[in-house]
Amino acid sequence: MPRPRSVLTAGRALLGSRALRWAFVAAVLLSAAWWVVAHRGELGDALSRLSVAGTAGAFAAVLVGLVGSMLAYRALLADLGSPLPATVAARIFFLGQLGKYLPGSLWPVVAQMEMGKEAGVPRQRSVAAITLTILIYLGAGILVGGVALPFSSDAAGGWRWLVLLAPALLGALHPRILNPVFVRLSTLARRPLPERAFSARGVLTAFGWSLLSWAAFGVQVALVAHDIGASGARTLPLAVGGFALAWSAGFLVVFLPAGGGVREVVLAALLSPVLAKGGPAAVSVVARLLMTAGDVLTAGVAALAWRRSAARTGRDLPE
Repeated sequence: MPRPRSVLTAGRALLGSRALRWAFVAAVLLSAAWWVVAHRGELGDALSRLSVAGTAGAFAAVLVGLVGSMLAYRALLADLGSPLPATVAARIFFLGQLGKYLPGSLWPVVAQMEMGKEAGVPRQRSVAAITLTILIYLGAGILVGGVALPFSSDAAGGWRWLVLLAPALLGALHPRILNPVFVRLSTLARRPLPERAFSARGVLTAFGWSLLSWAAFGVQVALVAHDIGASGARTLPLAVGGFALAWSAGFLVVFLPAGGGVREVVLAALLSPVLAKGGPAAVSVVARLLMTAGDVLTAGVAALAWRRSAARTGRDLPE
């Protein structure tokens, strides 16, 4: 297994030229296309059952959720002393997030770190902000996942242990615990110490944006589930909590690109009380497709907006 430092070095080399960056983007898009082709049968059946209004609403909810996660990252960068314009922060975050479709969990970190450096953010500050964004997002996701458990069936029982991680993870995010840990890790890694400490306000702001993001993603799942045949008061809490718990489970399985497979299994298990046989699996694959489309769209729009902003202000675009 390659060491994290060697992966970081290779990633930085990969992102060091325009040609290799395009190769990186092409690999991500091919990975996403392969998934669509592999699930074309399930997707065709599921998409035929969706309404135009429901699909449009679900995709809009995906975009709201993605923007919320970006704003959490931007808030933490500002807390560390690197306030960025929205277009720059969006470019770094959304383009970097495409790396999650490649095997391994370090690619988004490498991409965001290198693009952040081009925007004037020191690498150690980028790493600190990215790491804490992930931890806050994961902690909020596990916490929100608990919403689904009172309404779930025995099929989801094997994943309930994840919710037990929420109190410990969220407690560790208190600045009095968090900042000494970052200092210690920087010392052990022989990396420069963060110039500024995380504040309670910065952490809470990022946590708030994360909760909004999870709520929006849950609405997406609820709208798709409704079109597939779900009904009743349990649908929304199962959708919101179920998606958050499924994402958290997929994230913890680091060897699968973007949690592929694990998220679908967990989400399908949690939605089984409100959908007939085959329905939960249909919702899962549609949710994956909408999330992938959202990732690609936000990355493209962010890159375009940043280039236009750079052209208006006369800044040089990095090669």
